Amino acid sequence: MMTHIDRRRFIEATAVSAAFSIVPRSVLGRTGHVPPSDKITMAHIGMGAEGISELGWLLDDPAIQITAVCDPNTDSSDYMEWGKGDIRNRVRQYIQDLTWRAGDNGCPGGREVGRAAVDGYYAKQRRAANYKACAVYADFREMFEKERDIDAVKIMTPDHLHATISIAAMKRGKHVLMHKPVANRMVEARLAIETARSTKVATHMMAYGNAPGNGLIAARIKDGAIGHLLEIHNWTNRPVWPQYTEIPTASVPVPKGLNWDLWLGPTLDRPYSRNYTHGVFRGWYDSGGGSMADMGIYSLWPVFTGLGLGVPVSAEAFATHTCQLVDNVSGPAKNDFSYPTAWSIRFKFAPQPSMPALELFWYDGGMKPRFPGEIEAVTPAIGIEGILFIGDKGMILAGYFGEDPVLFANGKHEPLLPPADAAKPNPDAVGRNKFWRTAFQGGAESPGSFLNLGPISDTVNLGTVALRAGQKVVFDSASAKITNADAANQYLVREYRKGWEL
Repeated sequence: MMTHIDRRRFIEATAVSAAFSIVPRSVLGRTGHVPPSDKITMAHIGMGAEGISELGWLLDDPAIQITAVCDPNTDSSDYMEWGKGDIRNRVRQYIQDLTWRAGDNGCPGGREVGRAAVDGYYAKQRRAANYKACAVYADFREMFEKERDIDAVKIMTPDHLHATISIAAMKRGKHVLMHKPVANRMVEARLAIETARSTKVATHMMAYGNAPGNGLIAARIKDGAIGHLLEIHNWTNRPVWPQYTEIPTASVPVPKGLNWDLWLGPTLDRPYSRNYTHGVFRGWYDSGGGSMADMGIYSLWPVFTGLGLGVPVSAEAFATHTCQLVDNVSGPAKNDFSYPTAWSIRFKFAPQPSMPALELFWYDGGMKPRFPGEIEAVTPAIGIEGILFIGDKGMILAGYFGEDPVLFANGKHEPLLPPADAAKPNPDAVGRNKFWRTAFQGGAESPGSFLNLGPISDTVNLGTVALRAGQKVVFDSASAKITNADAANQYLVREYRKGWEL
């Protein structure tokens, strides 16, 4: 976006819009030593490329000890990564060994790679901390039975396993740190949230805090910066993974070291294909939540929180399609198994006492909204990701996470300043663990708790329901039912494999 706004001034005005507690230095100790009684012992479930990439900020934290890793895959070099050699080099950095996997040109992952990273790091960095090698498991259920002393789990699996594993952990009194979404089915997500409420364990969704700028924009909107908010438009360049338009038909043996049954978990049986696993799982209805579950929770959660948005009353999706020839007749291919290459959704929200009815539009796959003339006149290069708020007295255009916001009002455009009472960053609030670590140690609840996720979680899953239904769906949140198309209710729930029911 073409703008000269002081991004640092806006974003650094506050790191988050909600209060949180920080572990005092007296607990952590000046040298970084933490008494064993204060350590969070953690099991890391899911050792793919993203899981390994994010290990560093757990390993570096002296208040955390990873004692077990779990993944249905033993060890392979066929994972998807964002830059050639990134994951291998990350592990080399953890273990301080530049020769690790020399000659392996692929992307490593699996539980043994996770163990190598954890053990290698602790062996070198914590020689005096009574270090003990971490355990390794293929099945999270076996891990829970044998590793009863763990305090918490971090879940980095494909979306379809999120609710299953988190509910199992919470019922055992384990705190849960997890990547978005809560689940890729609405009823399943609501069950996970309710389990967090009933068990009273600490939970944290790591999407929290990634778009503080959008939270600040929401605060300015509440202050009347653009009058009454009427529309929100949010667009992303996702998917950035292969998006398959056909179900794999080739018969391929399951790779050695992969327990395909455990990878499938609660989803229905199907033959193995590499087109389902690793980073491409997001593109399938069974195992993923599409681009909105991947990115929309980041960008929109602070907007939902800041504006007090509830659950949409309706959703309507518009998607690309592919065509095929059947008996020399061309027509759209039937597809109720994968997300489209690009789609948009129109959500409608009921009016509130302080806010009229509004609409939220989501776009992915390179699609963007139609921009008003005032914006096009001064912003010729709109970014591939961004967010636009339209009110009855002005507009705010910003980067995807709320960066560089521009206020269009009264025939002018100028930098949008943060609220006058915006909290200043806490200098001790450093690192990605700041929001949840205190909660896991018995302190104040994290603002990223599952308990604060309900409306945005329902919205993301409702979008998929509308897409699969192929029509506008009207939703009653209290009963969790589609009221205008009974057949669409099947997409709110999952059909479970025997033995995996929730």
